[in-house]
Amino acid sequence: MATKQKPHNKKVIGHDSQLVLASASPRRRELLAQIGLSPAIMVADIDETPHKREKPQPYAVRMAAEKALKARNQNAETADKFILAGDTVVACGQRILPKTEDPVTARTCLSLLSGRRHRVYGGIALISPDGHLRTRLVTSMVRFRTLGPDDIDNYIATNEWQGKAGGYAIQGMAAIFIQQISGSYSNIVGFSLFDIAAMLGGQGFDVMQIPDMT
Repeated sequence: MATKQKPHNKKVIGHDSQLVLASASPRRRELLAQIGLSPAIMVADIDETPHKREKPQPYAVRMAAEKALKARNQNAETADKFILAGDTVVACGQRILPKTEDPVTARTCLSLLSGRRHRVYGGIALISPDGHLRTRLVTSMVRFRTLGPDDIDNYIATNEWQGKAGGYAIQGMAAIFIQQISGSYSNIVGFSLFDIAAMLGGQGFDVMQIPDMT
């Protein structure tokens, strides 16, 4: 005799979900939309200064966790919601490259990345309604081709580098600089979708579940 399966009772995330994204990053919003998630947005401003001798891996996780905690603590309405936050760190060896705000810094970063491999660390933090904080670190490897002065000048002129970790956006014109990547592409853009889905799934959210509209 066939066993009757019980219906799934997992919560479906949608526009009116219980999910909050603690980030103003349009890239992270777009990535979540790619897998059908449209969270509420709450900007969490924190001090992003690395601690003395802080390595990029723990720094990425700490930044994500602090953003999530700031969002939860600054608004009582988030107490019963899932809060998701992330941080992207570009590093050459153990050197943390800045989020570039001026052409000089962007040029310095691009010159440093030229013709070599670097790592992109993605810190992810998820706070569940019970207040439990879960974190994860995702690592991707990127190899740049050798950049000439004209390559750097032309890229600086695009202004894509503004506010970007390491001075470039892989999803933009900088894609022509990328010789090879290893690991999650979406992590380099801003969020590893594989890991986001896994973390949410671990808390009972099935990202692939289609809402019953009847």
